[in-house]
Amino acid sequence: MKGKRQKEERESVFWTEKTWEELDEDRKKNLIVLVPVGQIEEHGWHLPVKTDAFLVEAIARKVAQDLKEKVPVLVTPTVWSGYSTREVMRWPGCLNLRLETFISLMEDICSSLVKMGFHKIVLISGHGNHTGALEVVARKIADCYGVYLVVTAPHIIARQEIEKILEKGRKGSCHAGEYETSLMLYLCPESVRQDRLTDVDTLKFTDWPFYGRVFISTWGMQKSITGAYGDSLVATAEKGRKLFVAITAAYVEFLKDWNKRCE
Repeated sequence: MKGKRQKEERESVFWTEKTWEELDEDRKKNLIVLVPVGQIEEHGWHLPVKTDAFLVEAIARKVAQDLKEKVPVLVTPTVWSGYSTREVMRWPGCLNLRLETFISLMEDICSSLVKMGFHKIVLISGHGNHTGALEVVARKIADCYGVYLVVTAPHIIARQEIEKILEKGRKGSCHAGEYETSLMLYLCPESVRQDRLTDVDTLKFTDWPFYGRVFISTWGMQKSITGAYGDSLVATAEKGRKLFVAITAAYVEFLKDWNKRCE
């Protein structure tokens, strides 16, 4: 039994469970490295401040385990502190970094991976404010090392499937709405304050003809009352299960394809 447990640990997909010798073997195999990137910040009346970091880590772990026998991957520790807009500071909870600090942090993490010899790096971003910053990091790493990172976000990589599952669509999901609340009801139901679910901050401007065609922060378009955006009243654990399956399946499909392209 002890020998079996030790063998399973050596074959783990998690970076921190490896020795340096095992990581060196993984480097020689040119494994894909998944870097989950979240944030600790308020998520309305009903969700814990860990939501972004928790969800992105759960997705990365499941994807790595599903791929284990097909495309070996490693999952780094989750980056749990990042950048949020000043508007979020109206409510307690955010452990924030300056935007420049966050970019430097991610650049240093990715540089470390590249210098070790890991060149297949996929960032999984579970926080909307990080998209542009991580694209900057990808450009900087490419210019410095000729290594091209992949920047992904769960709600984008599985967008078509997600839109079929959500009842309220864009009006109901942005921050702690139907999408995130459903996922948390499925993955961590004990953390959801179900007596505090609300639709008071349902998005009002999603029928604007330029919505999605230009960038402007949601926080600047509509003042939030609860610290959330969307409708958490329509969230269910079953929707969360379907969302999780769709997201992880999309990542598995992408990573299998991308791995072949990198050979």
